[in-house]
Amino acid sequence: MIKAIFFDLDGTLISFETHKISLSAKTVLGQLRQKGIKVFTATGRHKSTMEDLKGLVFDGYVTLNGSMCLVGDQVVYKQRIPQADISALIDYLTHVESFPCVFVEEHLNSMNYRNESTDEIFKLLNFPEIPICNLEEMRNRTIYQVLAFFDEEQEERIMKMLPGCKTTRWNPVFTDIVSVDSDKWVGITKMLEYFHLSPEETMAFGDGGNDMSMLENAGIGVAMGNAADQVKLIADYVTDSVDDDGILKAVEYFRLLEDKA
Repeated sequence: MIKAIFFDLDGTLISFETHKISLSAKTVLGQLRQKGIKVFTATGRHKSTMEDLKGLVFDGYVTLNGSMCLVGDQVVYKQRIPQADISALIDYLTHVESFPCVFVEEHLNSMNYRNESTDEIFKLLNFPEIPICNLEEMRNRTIYQVLAFFDEEQEERIMKMLPGCKTTRWNPVFTDIVSVDSDKWVGITKMLEYFHLSPEETMAFGDGGNDMSMLENAGIGVAMGNAADQVKLIADYVTDSVDDDGILKAVEYFRLLEDKA
């Protein structure tokens, strides 16, 4: 019996076309909670960048690809990037090769500089404006995630210098860097412990590479119709796209809102 559902945001709950959650998805979220099924986000976003969710109620938030989990404003789990890796990244940015990075702290996002690529991505994701920081000041901050704007070829080279980190890429322009001990499923397990639920009682919805850990491990993993091919391959079920009521159709397929006999 499904008791908790975890939703990726961009490309799953939130459309890349409209930057909004469809009326059908909003309605389903409310109906699931009325049935006693808990609903959660499971996203790479920081909670401060979730303006698209205004007015919706979630039982908890798995954010920063599992590096920060909250129930309301209470932090129930967090996992920072090792300080040595942040220093190594700053040294590389300063002395070898510069590229835009967003440094994500518990209560603040900041970045070294913006360019055309970052502006396009922030527009796509409907992100609020991120302040520019002094790069050297980030060296001693507690960083939970870095959004690094480099391609896959650069990624292979740069990540060799960050042994305490891994990447979760869902866009060719940038990748999320988190601790090796973080991913969405890690965050979900911490949330399940908090609510005394089991993995078998969970369902997860996603569309990108950073969703694969939760789709593989949840009781039921659902890939959106707009998901990448490798995501669809590991899912238990493939629904319609985010813009074609994919959430509603999957909930109907699994009969989650029907009264049990």
